[in-house]
Amino acid sequence: MEFETTLHFLKKHLPRKGRVLDAGGGPGRYALELAKHGFEVVLLDITQANLEFARRQIKRSKVKGKVGQVVEGSIVDLSQFSDNTFDAVLCLGGPLSHVLDQHDRELAIKELIRVAKQGAPIFVSVMGRLSILIVELALFPDELEKSFFIPMRDGGDYDGRSGFTACHFFLPEELVNAFKSQGLSVLEMVGLEGLGSHYGRKINALAKNKKRWRIWQETHYQTCTHPAVVGISELILLIGKKSAASQPILE
Repeated sequence: MEFETTLHFLKKHLPRKGRVLDAGGGPGRYALELAKHGFEVVLLDITQANLEFARRQIKRSKVKGKVGQVVEGSIVDLSQFSDNTFDAVLCLGGPLSHVLDQHDRELAIKELIRVAKQGAPIFVSVMGRLSILIVELALFPDELEKSFFIPMRDGGDYDGRSGFTACHFFLPEELVNAFKSQGLSVLEMVGLEGLGSHYGRKINALAKNKKRWRIWQETHYQTCTHPAVVGISELILLIGKKSAASQPILE
């Protein structure tokens, strides 16, 4: 549901054409999809292995001409790109959640906005805090007693000591306020897995029955922007628009 729902909202808010930055785009799943639809894409990721995999996929998919650059870099520092460069900016799959320092997260937000043109849409998905608390209750109740649980519950920071990489889990209002404070107009908030969060196997099983799958898709898209559903989703997507007032200055 994450991939399909993200594509649904990309199609809704992207311009018909233009240059797109896929920041923290990993192996290039979204970059490839947008290139196939005629966008000129720049893929940036911090991990060389991801970039090498993306280059192979780009070559196989015969969209090399549309993926203008595949570059190494961090979303915290996009200085290789000028201000107001891109017609849309993507930061999908949770890269912002993997920026552990709050000041660095603020820098990343400023950078994502800075490189977007005025009026450009910006798409950012992060890992939801309420969702991970549900996971702890359902699957790892013994971890409620661990020293990392309370700081994660109250502040969203997880130190990586229990089988998952260190990261920051966001509340929806925290994500909205972080971008609004930099002048971004927030257009929509989306729970990417929606009501199906933590029910991946059951969702996949529905796909075997076309009628049930169609009804569930309709249900999902009718509910995935409801604030209660956004709050409990595994991944939360913020869609914003850079206005003339969105002129962050790097500190």
